[in-house]
Amino acid sequence: MSEIMIRIVSPEDAEELLDIYAPYIRDTAVTFEYTVPSVEEFKERIRHTLERFPYLAAVRNGEIIGYVYAGPLHPRAAYAWSAETSIYVKKDKKNQGTGKLLYEALEKVLKEQNILSVNACIAYPEVEDEYLTKDSVRFHLHMGYKMAAEFHKCAYKFGHWYNMVWMEKHIGDHIADPAAPRTFEEVRGRFHQWER
Repeated sequence: MSEIMIRIVSPEDAEELLDIYAPYIRDTAVTFEYTVPSVEEFKERIRHTLERFPYLAAVRNGEIIGYVYAGPLHPRAAYAWSAETSIYVKKDKKNQGTGKLLYEALEKVLKEQNILSVNACIAYPEVEDEYLTKDSVRFHLHMGYKMAAEFHKCAYKFGHWYNMVWMEKHIGDHIADPAAPRTFEEVRGRFHQWER
């Protein structure tokens, strides 16, 4: 099997990323989004993320097979050392270590940005069904995340009520007077090898 490379996403990757994301919207409750965004809207989402945070793709043989990005946990200033993570892997490319590589790369960048905590908001079924399993929670547990909170029957999709959980992981030391968070642009040069 060919090696998986990690690289920084650009807005021009929007269509390929959307090909990965759209089936999650149309066929699953993994995302609580109902409508597939346009390519232009997705390009804008990528641009907006890259203003402050990393957006990375896993590539094998020239094909993007998964992607990961971070965003603010909350807009209030005191949350600046925390980030929310999101990850999607092409459905026929799962269970090949792609998610692990993406999260490891993401955490590496976030540490350079002085982010200390990562948080994941995850759709969660009380009972697994054809639209949603507990696989995402199992993956995050494997990656060192811990359950932090659960909201019950807070989302409705495909005629089912679903829960939502928050999971968290500390990737740095929570000390007094931590170094100020930096934007992705400020640390991007350290990862120039990903841009080839």
